[in-house]
Amino acid sequence: MLTVITATAFGQQTPAPSQQGAMTIKGATAHVGDGTVIENATIVFENGKITAIGTNAASKGTVINANGKHVYPGIIAPATSLGLIEVEAVRASNDRDEIGDMIPNIRSLIAYNAESKVVESMRPNGVLIGQATPQGGTISGTSSIVQFDAWNWEDAAVKVDDGIHMNWPRSFRRGRWWIGEPRGFQPNKKYTEEVDAVKVYLAQAKAFGNGNGQSANEAMKAMQGLYNGDKRLYVYADGEKEIVDAITTAQEAGVTKIVLVGGYEAYKVIPFLKRNNVPVLVQHTHNLPNKADDDYDLPYKLPKLLADGGLMVALQNSSASNFQTRNLPFYAGQLVGQGMDKEKALQLITGNTAEILGIGDSYGTLTVGKSATLFISEGDALDMRGNQLSKAFIDGRDISLETHQTELWKRYMGKYEGQGK
Repeated sequence: MLTVITATAFGQQTPAPSQQGAMTIKGATAHVGDGTVIENATIVFENGKITAIGTNAASKGTVINANGKHVYPGIIAPATSLGLIEVEAVRASNDRDEIGDMIPNIRSLIAYNAESKVVESMRPNGVLIGQATPQGGTISGTSSIVQFDAWNWEDAAVKVDDGIHMNWPRSFRRGRWWIGEPRGFQPNKKYTEEVDAVKVYLAQAKAFGNGNGQSANEAMKAMQGLYNGDKRLYVYADGEKEIVDAITTAQEAGVTKIVLVGGYEAYKVIPFLKRNNVPVLVQHTHNLPNKADDDYDLPYKLPKLLADGGLMVALQNSSASNFQTRNLPFYAGQLVGQGMDKEKALQLITGNTAEILGIGDSYGTLTVGKSATLFISEGDALDMRGNQLSKAFIDGRDISLETHQTELWKRYMGKYEGQGK
């Protein structure tokens, strides 16, 4: 006897097929992502690329009436472990941290799960692209940039092996009270030793590149992109001393492209960062101050302080839960409450992010020739009340906005709707 067991399941939505025919979005307010706003805009895209945008652009192909709505470039999430971990408590679903301390050859892309329900849940808020980033150790590995509607990691890849991620040693660390150390922050007595280890590793990697290249050292091979400009070095550092030490060390070692990630005390060294042309992927705004004598609102206003200082700034969410990455537009909206212009705040999650990650030639703004990766919102996308998507496109593909969460919402709305009336 054959027994068939059925159950309700909410699976990953089937990725959208390639764009077939021209599409036109007409009548919307277009937020370009470079500070420009176009009222009553017409946006035309074909074969996954924007071919026209403006008030006088001629409609072509299928026309979407977006009167009273808003169009934005797809939001980009840098320095995230989306697709690398599904359930925190299930070790088998966690590929964001591998064994080892200096492992630049570990490639996050091949572990990326394009069918992740967590990744899928980003799309209804307009987060359409992310940087799949390894974590842990001193040199965590190599990241890649992916789009969030794909069958597999090969289809998802936007930019392969874009950078290497390094966690700079801390000059202070929390006391390990469980072994008798005082609570609170204590000087890290091994800081100099840990920094020297990084210096030696960077020097060895550079020397390897200057050799005959015959050695089968995959870690050293992975580092070479830092010296020829193919890869960026993403340095995670928060303290003033750590920031200066990290950037100075990397530059002295010959690293050509450096991005600061975190940067909690970056506002103290703005001239140094500006002089060295170092952009900042600053931590998200919904945080408490790290220290008792910090301004109570420092996390809220930090991105604005850096942007006002003339730095290239974007928002990231590496220190929080993956699910919170969907709140990137609202973190940007928080900055509007701190006095930042709304279009400039938008740049911190679109145009600026694309430039910092090295994909600004194809993504980040609504510009002719760039990818038609964008979404239509009923209202202000930086406000959770207005961030209600009606359409979203990745490379011109009309993607689904259904997720396991929207399915559950509809299920229980159907159950309770009308009760109590």
